[in-house]
Amino acid sequence: MLTLRKLAFVILLLAVTVAAAQQSEAYRLAPGEKVAISVFGEDDLSMSVTLADDGVLKYPFLGDIRVVGLTVPELERAIADGLRGDYLINPEVTVTIQEFRHFFLNGEVNQPGSYEYQPGLTLEKALAIAGGLSPRAARGKIEVKRANSDSFERADMDDPVYAGDVINVPQSFF
Repeated sequence: MLTLRKLAFVILLLAVTVAAAQQSEAYRLAPGEKVAISVFGEDDLSMSVTLADDGVLKYPFLGDIRVVGLTVPELERAIADGLRGDYLINPEVTVTIQEFRHFFLNGEVNQPGSYEYQPGLTLEKALAIAGGLSPRAARGKIEVKRANSDSFERADMDDPVYAGDVINVPQSFF
């Protein structure tokens, strides 16, 4: 029985790790995020930068790189491929997101405002970050407008929240 529990725990741990890695790989960079780029053994090629509105990163030796819409692994590959050959034999590039874009909470929450996105964020967690729902909140009518959408859609507490999302909690009439 103990071995079966250990096996179930290991499987659960692997599933969570894989899900987190997939979410990280699927996350697309956008203006306003701060990224750190490091090239092993090459301090002159390492930098920390906030992505500009035009989505272009000025990188030493490579010039302008359009980074908006890329995933972290795609940006690592683009920089490594650009440096390989003319500048370095086998560059080891690491990109990390130091600061994510914000998501926004409006309406009947205790602390409406702008909050930094966190990987794995759900609506329930986002509302908790804002101090919870106010007593007047219409709990069943919460809406989310995705960063890439023009309209609001109804949301459930376990729905994911992404950077750039706008969450609106309307007031209840009763």
